[in-house]
Amino acid sequence: MPQPSHELLQAESAMQSVLDYLVDSQEAFQQIGEKLQDETLRHFFLTESLKRAEFRGEIESVLHREGVHDIEESGTTAGAVHRVWAGLKAKLGGGDHTLLATAEEGEDETAAAYDRAMDTYLPLPVRQLLTTQAAHIKLSHDYVRAARDRKS
Repeated sequence: MPQPSHELLQAESAMQSVLDYLVDSQEAFQQIGEKLQDETLRHFFLTESLKRAEFRGEIESVLHREGVHDIEESGTTAGAVHRVWAGLKAKLGGGDHTLLATAEEGEDETAAAYDRAMDTYLPLPVRQLLTTQAAHIKLSHDYVRAARDRKS
C-alpha cells in the first residue's frame, strides 16, 4: 500500500487544525449563547454553534473519504483556556459586551486557522469547502463585532 504524499499529509494536518478550532468555536458559541441576555444574540450564538458542528461534519466526511479514520476532536488548549476565561468574566458580571468581545477574539483565531489551512496544498474539493466555510466565519465575525460595538 503506497504511503500518502507529503502534500496529502499537509492537507490532512491543515484540516485537523481547522477541526480543532471548530470544536473550540462550537463550544464557545454554545456557552456564550447560554449566558447572553439579549435574546436575538442568544439565538444567533446557539445557531452558530450548530453551524460549526455542521462544518465539522463536512470536514470529517472529506477526511473519511480520503481514508483518514482516526479523527481527534479535542479542540485546542488555548480554546479551552479561552472558554474558561469567558465563563469567569461572565460570572464576574462582564455582561453581553464582554461576552461578545471574547467571542470576537475566538472568531479571530478560527479565521486564522482557515487562513493557515488555505496556505497549504489542498485538493480542489477541500479548498472549495474551506473557502465556503471561511466566508461564513468572516460574516459571523463581522456580525459579532457589530453587536459588540452596539453594546459599548
